[in-house]
Amino acid sequence: MLDFTVAIPTYNGANKLPLVLEKLRAQINTENISWEVIVVDNNSSDNTSEIVQDYQSRFSEFVSIKYFFEHQQGAAFARLKAIKEAKSNYIGFLDDDVLPTENWISAAYAFCQTHPQAGAIGGQIHGDFEVELPPEYKEVYPFLSIREHGSKPLLFEPNRLNLPTTASLVISKKAWNESVPDRLTLSGRVGSSMVASEDYELLLYIYKNGWEIWYNPEMESYHKIPAHRLEKDYLLSLSRACGLPTYFLLTINAKNWEKPMLFVRTLLGSSRRIILHLIKYRGRVRKDLIPAFELEFFWGSFLSPFYSFYLFTKNKK
Repeated sequence: MLDFTVAIPTYNGANKLPLVLEKLRAQINTENISWEVIVVDNNSSDNTSEIVQDYQSRFSEFVSIKYFFEHQQGAAFARLKAIKEAKSNYIGFLDDDVLPTENWISAAYAFCQTHPQAGAIGGQIHGDFEVELPPEYKEVYPFLSIREHGSKPLLFEPNRLNLPTTASLVISKKAWNESVPDRLTLSGRVGSSMVASEDYELLLYIYKNGWEIWYNPEMESYHKIPAHRLEKDYLLSLSRACGLPTYFLLTINAKNWEKPMLFVRTLLGSSRRIILHLIKYRGRVRKDLIPAFELEFFWGSFLSPFYSFYLFTKNKK
């Protein structure tokens, strides 16, 4: 049994993987930690497997790097594969475009030792943007998996959907196996679909089973964000896609008798936000990105009860 596993789900990430793997090779203060690296190829069509094979000979003899293939498309399936294959209880997930600082593993493992009731631990994720952004773009940061909650550890508030992201996240395998269903309702972005939030779904199941969700500021990483992910059309699609699972996520920890009230509250609350937003910004919604971005999220939230019904009927087939 190892102390720690770093798991990297990737889809056509051959150009990005070397940066992440180099950061892992440069980790410090790991002399007393036994750890491994797992790369889960989520049905890539590029030379991802060759990149991993090349790095297998570069890593230290004390640290192995393993390659696994997951043909079923979707980040949820890739993470499940990593959970099954990991040889440790603590699994640190990194997206293939997230670069950890040199003490990421040691900071993560130390926090796990002092917080045994933590089912999941998120860290600071800073933005590494390809282009310079105006200050008002900070409204968009949380939707780009950027998390900066200060310099002190804190407990997240799952009931308010205040949660970390799996872009850089440590999960207890024990907590996952006890809490998360074999198949999630949300599978992650596949093809042209922008709807994700499968990371929130699994975290809500972990929280529902009595585990804590923590923020550890010592786990720092940088999310590399290319210019095309900051274009208006992409951001507006992302915003609505993030809003669509809202009602479904709220129902995970709700009792059955609470769900009809949540249905009504979600519709009325979203309607109110849309109306107030249109009154506040008037014609600026068409011209300015941030008001348009916010409005798309409100529309997604408004539609989320109906999207939840769609998910239910789809998964019953």
